Amino acid sequence: MARILVTEALADAGLDRLRRAGHDVDVRLGLSPAELLDVIPGAAALIVRSATKVTADVIEAGRDLIAVGRAGVGVDNVDTAAATKRGVMVVNAPGSNGLSTAEHAVALLLSMARNIPQAHGALVAGRWEKSRWEGVELHGKTLGVLGLGRIGTLVAQRAMAFGMRIVAADPMMSAERARQLGIDLVDLDELFATSDFVTLHLSRTKETINLVNADLLSRSKRGIRIVNAARGGIINEADLADAIRSGQVGGAALDVFDTEPLTDSPLFHLDQVVVTPHLAASTPEAQDKAGDVIAEQLLLALAGDFVPFAINVDAGEAAEAVRPYLPLAEQLGRLFAGLADGAPSTIEVEYEGELAGYDTRILTLSMLKGFFAAGSDEPVSYVNAPQIAEDRGIDVRETSTTASHDYTNLVRVRGGEHSLAGAIFGPRNESRIVMVDDHDIELPLSDHLAVIRNDDRVGMMALVTSAIADAGVNIADMRLGRASEGTAIAVITSDEEIPSAVRDQLAGKPGILDVHIVNSR
Repeated sequence: MARILVTEALADAGLDRLRRAGHDVDVRLGLSPAELLDVIPGAAALIVRSATKVTADVIEAGRDLIAVGRAGVGVDNVDTAAATKRGVMVVNAPGSNGLSTAEHAVALLLSMARNIPQAHGALVAGRWEKSRWEGVELHGKTLGVLGLGRIGTLVAQRAMAFGMRIVAADPMMSAERARQLGIDLVDLDELFATSDFVTLHLSRTKETINLVNADLLSRSKRGIRIVNAARGGIINEADLADAIRSGQVGGAALDVFDTEPLTDSPLFHLDQVVVTPHLAASTPEAQDKAGDVIAEQLLLALAGDFVPFAINVDAGEAAEAVRPYLPLAEQLGRLFAGLADGAPSTIEVEYEGELAGYDTRILTLSMLKGFFAAGSDEPVSYVNAPQIAEDRGIDVRETSTTASHDYTNLVRVRGGEHSLAGAIFGPRNESRIVMVDDHDIELPLSDHLAVIRNDDRVGMMALVTSAIADAGVNIADMRLGRASEGTAIAVITSDEEIPSAVRDQLAGKPGILDVHIVNSR
């Protein structure tokens, strides 16, 4: 059971899912930054939305943290770099609020085009201002979509129903896919120069902060109207206010701001501006989805499994054919750490067979996670394993070949003078060691392993098994093979730890060439 700290309101469905899994869900709403530092120690996971700032100090104080979950899409309130350095996984809930955000963006678009909030405010204040709040039609106008991901595409599809022409700027969208959607791809300058309305659907990154600034707005179509229901900081708010006052920009509809919460801004005093307090995801449907998705991701993270929505794990997607090999790769890494007599300068991870046709980066991360966890008192995860390898000067190389003569799929780890390979067999996905130091030796995967190289002569195995029996260890499985002319290799597994006394007893005995004892747990 792990303690999961929740600092902002989360849908009951998500909280209940975590409790049903046996975890201690500690809900502490409205914490100050200092209070968060006081309560974060001992928490294995932290769930936030947008208000809680997960700083480097919070990450450092949370020495037991495995994962931080953002119940939403953007994670700009989480110091992802600090989390990555500490091996803390940062996960979000993409897609959970996509439909709600798209509908809110369209609502802002319509409200701005027809001055609905302004007219409502005047009327309830006792003023009938029919001529003052004249609007414009959307039909026949051009909508520029900056960022044609899932939400941007949903907005574009809905805008088409109003008879709008859609142009978009997104370097990751293929021209063919855009054509299928009925959208013209343009660059950023052309989008702002030709659009009557622009809607933003970008993440907040160092490349997008202040992207919409005085220079870009000065080159825009005069009277352009801008919608932002994505992330604050993409628009320079001071520059936007100046452009609206000058008439270069005809209006803006904003749900997000550079600093939140925000209760006063020069933009709030302009009649052409419609604002809402970050409401795009504020629907029960979106909150239920976000809570359920983030609970699912954190349960995977706490179990040490592959987490699809971990944003600081460079591993792509784990295909269904790949996932059964995650535990095998991690265990091979653990065993190899004990076999390798310290860290080699280069670790090669080889994939053979059908497996080689998939993205296997997550398997390499899993192997590294096991390798470094075997001898580290620091947390090691999919997140920081590559950084640990780099810090220790280990070159990690990955190779793949679809050719495999003996097994459907094979995972091999090689470094220095040692190598280890494993495969999965049968409908129950049984993991087995199939090769040790380039010798075919097949036996069930185990946490406890002894590898003995000896002269190939009578009585050697009696010597080995006697040493293991003297240590009070029961042999679970044993395989023998000839290592080279005149020498042999024995690989022995046990269900219990094999003490170093076995190595000490055998070392120096006539005919014993070397002994490796590996206890990976």
